[in-house]
Amino acid sequence: MLLVGTRVEAVKAAPVALALSGHGVLRPVIVHTGRHDGAVEQALAPFGLLVDVWLDAPPHPADRQAELVAGLLPALDETFQRHRPAALVVQGEGSTLLAGALAAFWAQVPVVHLEAGTRTPQPLSPYFEENSRQLVTRIAALHLAPTSRAAAALRAEGVPRQRITIIGNSVVDAVGYLAERDAPARCGELALLEMEVNEAGQRVLLMTANRSESWGEPLGRTLAALRRIVEEQDNLQVLFPVHPDPAVRDQVIGTVGDLARVTITEPLEYPDLVRALRLASLVLTDSGTIQEEATTFGTPVLVLGEDTERREAVDAGYAWLVGTDPATIHAAATEILLGRRRVSRAENPYGDGKAAARAVIALEDLLGIAEGHFPTRVPASET
Repeated sequence: MLLVGTRVEAVKAAPVALALSGHGVLRPVIVHTGRHDGAVEQALAPFGLLVDVWLDAPPHPADRQAELVAGLLPALDETFQRHRPAALVVQGEGSTLLAGALAAFWAQVPVVHLEAGTRTPQPLSPYFEENSRQLVTRIAALHLAPTSRAAAALRAEGVPRQRITIIGNSVVDAVGYLAERDAPARCGELALLEMEVNEAGQRVLLMTANRSESWGEPLGRTLAALRRIVEEQDNLQVLFPVHPDPAVRDQVIGTVGDLARVTITEPLEYPDLVRALRLASLVLTDSGTIQEEATTFGTPVLVLGEDTERREAVDAGYAWLVGTDPATIHAAATEILLGRRRVSRAENPYGDGKAAARAVIALEDLLGIAEGHFPTRVPASET
């Protein structure tokens, strides 16, 4: 059983579901919490996947974590009792991750943590996500670490080595799958930008700001830097898929909406986001996942934060931490756009696109399939 509640969770779970779909014993069952209705289905569709089970959870305010988790727990427990899964795969950083792991542990279903060991130094940065990851580490029976750095963090926290498997990051599998299929852009604005790049020699800067801690005053500083960059680089087009929050959209439009070379769109469908990352000469983002995706294509990233839980891209020379100081952002972007700062040629720190296949092997080992023993449940003491 693979539990998803957001688009990112669906994208990272999709390669594992595909790898399991042809398995002789295991069958993937994708469970949707209903948290981001529509976005999850849209993310799964390009992979040919559908939601198998919808949780019967009551509606909840998106910003009230206590109500969200309180609604998910009984719905998850009922689902586990009805389907009796061999294991639950959870991924992510928020309420879906934590609620799924807790409910599975209580139901004596072994928890498999996809992208385990990702860490930031501050427990409240990003807000509550870091603590959720660490709490699930105490529960998980199997830790699928994306990198050696993540595995080292787990070992430093006392996780037994035999419970950790380094598989790479499944998002590399996902973007590789979609890049290979190379579907035409569905977003009209993106299609036009592609023409500008191909016919007029224009370059593209992709920007996103999706974390709530980035909004308001920090976003204002970032937008001031973006405006200066656009005014100085006359062959640069900006693509800015804006978060649907009305206040964020109003702030973006009010600050840079008058610039002819800034294209503001609704959030992109996932295949279009992959196309945009391949097209871009530079990415400005606060998103950890986009740091991973852009690194896969060798697209340089300026991280709009003081720290990141994806330090691998920074350490390998694919990304740079610039915070939200306008002068710092402007200086770094200018250096990259003028060719004075170049992205690394090192191997992708997030793997080779075979994470899902390794995940399946680790699941087989956890469940004893190789030895011909296939337990459907394990005692809580063993998880």
